[in-house]
Amino acid sequence: MERGRIDVGALSGGIDLQATVESGQSYLWDREDGEMYERTAASGGDAWYWTTVRVDGDPHVLRVRQTDGELVWESSFDAEPRLRTLLGLDDDLPAIRETAPPDAVVDDAYDAYWGMRIVRDPPFPTLISFICSAQMRVGRIHGMQQAMRREFGETVTFDGRTYHAFPTPDALADASEADLRDLNLGYRAPYVERSAEMVAEGEADPADARGLPYEEAREELTAFVGVGDKVADCILLFSLGYLEAVPLDTWIRQTIEEYYPECERGNYTDTSRAIRETLGGEYAGYTQTYLFHYLRSGGD
Repeated sequence: MERGRIDVGALSGGIDLQATVESGQSYLWDREDGEMYERTAASGGDAWYWTTVRVDGDPHVLRVRQTDGELVWESSFDAEPRLRTLLGLDDDLPAIRETAPPDAVVDDAYDAYWGMRIVRDPPFPTLISFICSAQMRVGRIHGMQQAMRREFGETVTFDGRTYHAFPTPDALADASEADLRDLNLGYRAPYVERSAEMVAEGEADPADARGLPYEEAREELTAFVGVGDKVADCILLFSLGYLEAVPLDTWIRQTIEEYYPECERGNYTDTSRAIRETLGGEYAGYTQTYLFHYLRSGGD
């Protein structure tokens, strides 16, 4: 077993691990204690979290915990570089906050969850998890991903325990719509099946959007079944590193209505451009994510 420690004080802006992985950005982590997404105002905890990552195609378990001013990690390979990417540990949070508008609600959001970082999850699992996100609470979305792991993912033994990797595109493409509906995916089941087929058959790959100009990348991702502009923005922000992306979900539309009504332009594209500019341009997705977690948590 490989183990390591990362000094939280050496990270620019520190980290709040619980807020990072329990704020609705990612549905690919889970807690060893089984209490994932049980708190709305998730912040500051010291639970062990785990996910699976692929190295040369093979799945490996990666566990991490924040305690005593450190991130402590365990895996079957030297996972620190991967962990730094997954949790956005090299992002300069104070510099990013400087780009945000000097509004009271923004300051309150950053103060409440300071240290929350934007994840960079693997593209295919992110595609599938956000296809499942439509009209769903975060706990239900997470539960769907864990169900697909158990039903279709490879088993991975680590430290005497058995885990399940996120299913490959081939595994989900081979699943029937009925199989997926049995996991409570509902009307999303055929979207998951068809989008997995597109990746498995080489027709499209969400990773191909990386490097395109932002709005072209969003359009590229809408080729997948069940992916509209909002889901595409989620994939861009939480997987592909487009930190300017602002997914216009229910919470952010309510934020626009209450705090930034001048940004409402009557259509997704123009409203997106306006709110991105208002929230800081290059790092607007960071401010959006702080607002989302803060307002979803009741402004606590």
